[in-house]
Amino acid sequence: MRILFIDWPCFGKEYVKEALTQMGHEFVPFFHKGHQDRVNPVFDEAFHRFVGDMHYDCCFSFNYFPIVSNNCKDLGIKYISVIYDNPYMLVYSYTLINPNNYVFIFDKQEYLKLKKGGIPTVYHCTLPAHIFSVNHLIHNNPDSAKLSADVSFVGSLYNEDHNFFDRLKNLNSYTTGYLDGIMEAQLKIQGYNFIEEVLTPDIIKELMQACPYTSDGSGAETLEYVYANYFIDRKLTAIERSRLLTSAAAHCSLRIYTLDQKAVIPHAANLGPIDYYQEMPFVFANSKINLNITLRSIQSGIPLRAMDIMGAGGFLLTNFQEDFLDDFIPNEDFVYYESEDDLNFKIEYYLSHEKERIEIAQNGYQKVAANHTFQKFFQDIFSIVFS
Repeated sequence: MRILFIDWPCFGKEYVKEALTQMGHEFVPFFHKGHQDRVNPVFDEAFHRFVGDMHYDCCFSFNYFPIVSNNCKDLGIKYISVIYDNPYMLVYSYTLINPNNYVFIFDKQEYLKLKKGGIPTVYHCTLPAHIFSVNHLIHNNPDSAKLSADVSFVGSLYNEDHNFFDRLKNLNSYTTGYLDGIMEAQLKIQGYNFIEEVLTPDIIKELMQACPYTSDGSGAETLEYVYANYFIDRKLTAIERSRLLTSAAAHCSLRIYTLDQKAVIPHAANLGPIDYYQEMPFVFANSKINLNITLRSIQSGIPLRAMDIMGAGGFLLTNFQEDFLDDFIPNEDFVYYESEDDLNFKIEYYLSHEKERIEIAQNGYQKVAANHTFQKFFQDIFSIVFS
């Protein structure tokens, strides 16, 4: 098949190219800076000109782009989109029902919400992982001084300046107290996110006055969805990651790899950002324990980071996410923690039980290698799209 690939700076595009090429497909990249716009005549012209008279069996992208969907619809091209982010507002675009769409969503709760809402073009999937040679990653570390750890965390701390939540200035005391209360309550609960449900009309009114959100009318996203997922859940994640990492660092040797090189987690070493392809897999393979603290807006899905860890043969210690149970067995393929105390207990336990830790990492790796490679992923997707 000839496959048109939307070539934006997404995670995993090199793995997509490798897998499709190895499967005997023709991989044709296309990039235009207007791919995220909902309406852009310049993009439309460039896309049509690029396709020309060439036949494409499908167009593929990580994450969903309404303008790509509309152009593929005009040209009679099937559009396959795999969403690895949540929140992802463009999935609420009215274009989602275009009949040429095949939109695969990694977060089952988000998928079910759309499916139960009558959207026929959405499907659920577990994200794929590139499978590395574990021996190579362990024994050929290009910078062992940097890319190895007892306990590591790779990811954002969501502490950037001028984040959305911190734009909520001049809230009245009731709203401030209400938000503080629901956030502290949510932080005590793993596996269920209730924030969107408890944003009352009065609270939404206050949030709108403090930092207005105006829809352009091209999508069905609600104000509750926007403020819960883009404002509050990101702040919750920042608080949670800071608290858990600070607590962990007081009990073990912790290294963090994050974009903010100036960020301080007491007693932890901040090694700054690392390259997704050339360095990150080595961290996962050469860390005794890899921590995953899921972005709070991911309702039940297995984050891409968790799949990356297991695909590199790393031991995964993560918060609970319901979708893990569809594909993996706790304490056999991975381990989850239920609280701050439980996190610290399990870090101490698995640091001192090397044989058990290595067996769990190997089990997770083997299960990903058997069921969740990029090639297997595309085989499964194509069986749906071209059935």
